[in-house]
Amino acid sequence: MPPCSGSIRLLAILAGTPLAGDLETSPSIPLDTNCGAGGWKVHFRDTMRGGKFLNNWRMAELHAKESPDRIWELETWGALFDRTKDGRISQRNFGGHEYPRLAHVGDRTGLELIRTMQQKIVSMQQADSKEHGDAEKYLKVFAELTITEILKDGDKVSGCYGYWRETGDEVLFESPAVVLATGGIGKSFKITSNSWEGTGDGHALALKAGSALVDMEFVQFHPTGMVWPPSVRGILVTESVRGDGGVLTNSEGKRFMFNYIPEVFKDKYADNEAEADRWYKDQNNNRRPPELLPRDEVARAINSEVKAGRGSPRGGVYLDVSKRLPAEEIRRRLPSMWHQFKELADVDITEQPMEVGPTCHYVMGGVKVDPDTAAAYQVPGLFAAGEVAGGMHGSNRLGGNSLSDLLVFGRRAGAGAAEYVKKLASNRPSVSDKEIARAHNHLNEPFTRDGSENPYALHDELQNVTQDLVGIIRNEKELIDALMKLESIRQRAAKVKATGGRAFNPGFHLALDLENMLLVSESI
Repeated sequence: MPPCSGSIRLLAILAGTPLAGDLETSPSIPLDTNCGAGGWKVHFRDTMRGGKFLNNWRMAELHAKESPDRIWELETWGALFDRTKDGRISQRNFGGHEYPRLAHVGDRTGLELIRTMQQKIVSMQQADSKEHGDAEKYLKVFAELTITEILKDGDKVSGCYGYWRETGDEVLFESPAVVLATGGIGKSFKITSNSWEGTGDGHALALKAGSALVDMEFVQFHPTGMVWPPSVRGILVTESVRGDGGVLTNSEGKRFMFNYIPEVFKDKYADNEAEADRWYKDQNNNRRPPELLPRDEVARAINSEVKAGRGSPRGGVYLDVSKRLPAEEIRRRLPSMWHQFKELADVDITEQPMEVGPTCHYVMGGVKVDPDTAAAYQVPGLFAAGEVAGGMHGSNRLGGNSLSDLLVFGRRAGAGAAEYVKKLASNRPSVSDKEIARAHNHLNEPFTRDGSENPYALHDELQNVTQDLVGIIRNEKELIDALMKLESIRQRAAKVKATGGRAFNPGFHLALDLENMLLVSESI
């Protein structure tokens, strides 16, 4: 048996590293009262319309119905959402949502979600320690560990294999159920809001294990990412800026979004500045500003303005909230954005407009799952939740629906995995020496190959291909060209050689990640 740092028996595991960097910038979670104008049916309708009705309707229904329960659950665990003067949870406007719906903690809701979940884990471990004398008897966190293979016994999941990033030591997990919650694929693109973990590991793991992926062509380019300085290009500028009154203008100073309202949205969005401005004070008698159209519509509009020569000097457009809110209000409602632009671009958003442009943000496609259990089709024992699962959002995700998606279907995936294992009883699949050897050999390929290709150079080429040929607007010729170039990169990737030792070796990590990013890029 190949060397590894131990075999661990688990009910279910979370494969991959949580996208903490992305969650920290996630601004809001949808909250409905399930009654009146803002009830679940309106949220369901908004989600379906935003996804061009290509959504898995059952997933969208469950999501709209159960999001409020998950938010109340977070509150009972200690989450501190912003409140209105009368003590209600404050709800913010976001693109594509007919009513203010999104519960938030300033503009850093994702960070509060992480804090709350970590606090809950510690609380549960303390209870286990008190009751059983072992804090990790039922719940153990494996930080900085990467999963590289799903192991199978016949057609069923039997475990998974990976390595500690710090030491390079290999780890075998024996588990009849695996829950994928690995996030997105943004690092396949040059300009992205995703953090370094967004290499599509979960998508690739599921595909290699025999599961089907759906909707992989649907990649969301968030309309507002930083465009300057180059070192931070792509970092997210939260939709909360537009939700709180920020307007988009081109190099001529014109609010161009009035020219890009699709027919299906014309009854809900203002076609002139006067009505759009009135909406902020009287939302019952005026249509919404077109800056609050769904993200795909806004991103395409910005792309069109830049290509028409009406973009900013650095290839974006202008987003200005300083004319809508007083400086103190901006710093209170958008503290992260104020700090981000002041520190990274020397721009004071209380006085100056921001330069923004589209950035690869989210993939709507992912593992095809059963809506009720989050079980992956074709691979018994595999489950997926969050961005790695496909179907919920159709062709475009509404702002805020990602955090609630992972809360709703994360819970369903955990429950589904537990029920699956319970039904197995003693008839659990086993991990064979052959499967372990296969996983071990694959993990060590970067050290055993004969070749001299540099993983960083190939990653840069891969990002250029996707950014230039698989962007917001695509055509057949460019997609065929992209596939040919990706195939060439794949052949060269087989000759990538990792140098140095196994202990924290980013080149070794990237050599493994390249395989996943190539697979995901071809799927798109």
